[in-house]
Amino acid sequence: MTSPVRSLWDAPAASPPPPRRVWRDWVLVAVIPPLVLLEASLRADVAWRWLWAVVLIALVPTLLWRRTRPLLMLAIAFGTGAVVAVATGGDPQLAATAYMLVLVYAAFRWGDGRARIVGAVLLVASTTLSLAFGPMTLTDLVGGTAVLVATISLGAAFRWRAGSRARELDRVKVDEREQLARDLHDTVAHHVSAIAIQAQAGTALAATDPDAAIAVLRTIEGEASRTLAEMRSIVRVLRRADAAELAPGPGLGDLGGLASTGASAAGAAATDAPLVVVQVTGDAESVPPTIGAAVYRMAQESVTNARRHARRATRVEVLVRVDAAGIRLDVHDDGGPVASAAAGFGIIGMVERATLLGGTCSAGPAPESGWTVTAALPRSGWST
Repeated sequence: MTSPVRSLWDAPAASPPPPRRVWRDWVLVAVIPPLVLLEASLRADVAWRWLWAVVLIALVPTLLWRRTRPLLMLAIAFGTGAVVAVATGGDPQLAATAYMLVLVYAAFRWGDGRARIVGAVLLVASTTLSLAFGPMTLTDLVGGTAVLVATISLGAAFRWRAGSRARELDRVKVDEREQLARDLHDTVAHHVSAIAIQAQAGTALAATDPDAAIAVLRTIEGEASRTLAEMRSIVRVLRRADAAELAPGPGLGDLGGLASTGASAAGAAATDAPLVVVQVTGDAESVPPTIGAAVYRMAQESVTNARRHARRATRVEVLVRVDAAGIRLDVHDDGGPVASAAAGFGIIGMVERATLLGGTCSAGPAPESGWTVTAALPRSGWST
């Protein structure tokens, strides 16, 4: 094989993998047989119409496995059709045969490289047999080929679109992991800097003030314990190779900055920016820097989404509650009903960040109006 053909031959199946079955499959299986029988009863001019009706109905179950076994189902359907066509001396003239195009679409939408190459060979062989044994005119050949090419192109286009979105989602998740790792790395660097400073102070005090030196050692012990805990968290995520600043990232104490963001938008749209109200309740001091940074990032993303996408929103409320169970973030805007609830890349990033920290995050239309983002990070597993 040449390199391009071998590359296609070894290509994997579509990603993400298809669902095994959906409700539409059962609708097709239920609707097609009556339509085949109805057409066979009305088309008295079609030769062998009842034989073809039986064959077409018998092949309907191949639709149920077209995603998981696309090449096998295509081979069964077109192979059986070719054998019957040769035996009867012609192709079926029933319009219901068009449902086999669903199998062609599935082979090129879900199949691996072998399925697509062998499927193309089967289609060429089937067309050749129809031309050799059936009363096919040049117009029929051109029209049939055009329909097959359109079906194949449609399957390939949807395959590329789904794969492109899957790759973009993976990139968003990787970026979110990297950002979280950077926040963790910054926090650890801050602790290590504090340890170094305290160690220098302890060295200077050891000879003249032993009690003060002991106090410094205790401080170092606490900082070291927090640093080790943060480092255990870093193991879970990817880390950027860039040099990090020796200061922790934004945390709960920086949420107040979001309140001014909504009212100070630049440009002509500033007057239309919704008012952002931030409220933090509970013992915010007990929240580790990494958790605080994660909550800040999710709140920032939620406020940004509200300002960009909320329809006629006048107010965005950011509520952070810290209690014995953990920390909960609720962001709600009073915008109009949304046209679509599809998750964007920002929402996917928030969900990924919350999941990495053992929590949950959800976003969607509020029952009354507007949009709500809710995130919960449990206290269990916090490094303090």
